[in-house]
Amino acid sequence: MPFVELQSNLAAGCFSEDFLKKLCSCAAASLNKPEDRMNVVVKPGLPMLIAGSCSPCASVSVSAIGATDSADKNKEHSAKIFEFLSRELGLSEDRIVIQFHALQPHQVGKKGTVMSFL
Repeated sequence: MPFVELQSNLAAGCFSEDFLKKLCSCAAASLNKPEDRMNVVVKPGLPMLIAGSCSPCASVSVSAIGATDSADKNKEHSAKIFEFLSRELGLSEDRIVIQFHALQPHQVGKKGTVMSFL
């Protein structure tokens, strides 16, 4: 059950339902997880500063069980997500940052329990 949260100072109009579905597909493919298990949240229109500039930018948090737990895996995820966001949002790579968080099954709740018991 991966989580992708994108925060941006771009306007809400930049993030259509189609964009969310494409981001979901991109992340699911990279993380090797089914799309129907993905959780994607986009928070547009935020006051943001990256690398000393308030120019258009995006900050992404990717959390998953067993898919974001090594530098080698995250390097591959990073390349795919950067390429997608650069293409879809017109941002240069220096205007995007990504944080990866490795989750354990006991850290994700679903259906009144945690993933350890599902």
